[in-house]
Amino acid sequence: MSNTILTTQKLCKTFSNQGLQQHVLKNLDLEIKGGDFTVIMGPSGAGKSTLLYALSGMDKPTLGKIIFGGRDISQFSNDHLALFRRKNCGFVFQQIYLMDNMSLMDNVLAAGLLVSKKKKTLAHEAAALFEQVGISEGLWRKFPTQVSGGEAQRAAIIRALINQPRIIFADEPTGSLNSAAGTAVLDILSEVNREGRSIVMVTHDLKSALRGNRIIYLKDGAVCGECNLAEYVIEDPKRSEQLLAFLKEMGW
Repeated sequence: MSNTILTTQKLCKTFSNQGLQQHVLKNLDLEIKGGDFTVIMGPSGAGKSTLLYALSGMDKPTLGKIIFGGRDISQFSNDHLALFRRKNCGFVFQQIYLMDNMSLMDNVLAAGLLVSKKKKTLAHEAAALFEQVGISEGLWRKFPTQVSGGEAQRAAIIRALINQPRIIFADEPTGSLNSAAGTAVLDILSEVNREGRSIVMVTHDLKSALRGNRIIYLKDGAVCGECNLAEYVIEDPKRSEQLLAFLKEMGW
């Protein structure tokens, strides 16, 4: 039995600007399997983030279908989509988007309460996740402006995980972090993936891309090529060589 959890069929996305139409996604077919760490790469303007937002139900395609868990979410109403995202998707962005007037813990609880979990149960689950990513109780009681960018991003990952989503969608999650903080965030995403969670991540960064087992290269709104890698191993020169050769072939 296939473990495919998300597919697109002839996906198109067109934006209009002052009477001119920009075709960002063009008849794009893609399949995402459960447990994969899928990385989407490509030049600026290729449609990477547009694709990510469409896959996650954050934006609707102009044409085509998005089949997620056997349902065509491209036909959902906005309210239905919002409910679907809460239950099935987690999001990690370059801009962290935590509420500055709430503690790290309260940011996580607020996301969990949207799907009607009991606060006591949520707090217990969140505390375990904070411990897992190395954020002590003293830190998760602080506000986002009182912690480092790396700590805030780790809290954002917990927020993405609290509802046990089927897929984590990440858009340049290390883009605003220094090298050490970025590595810590990537380590968490790798661990989450090893535990069985599917991840779809957009990145320009080679170091981040090496974490994926499947690399999709997007160009001019269409899939230009794909590279399949073995399970991630730290400082594996063959892995780096394979990915670099693929990206060179794609014109990266």
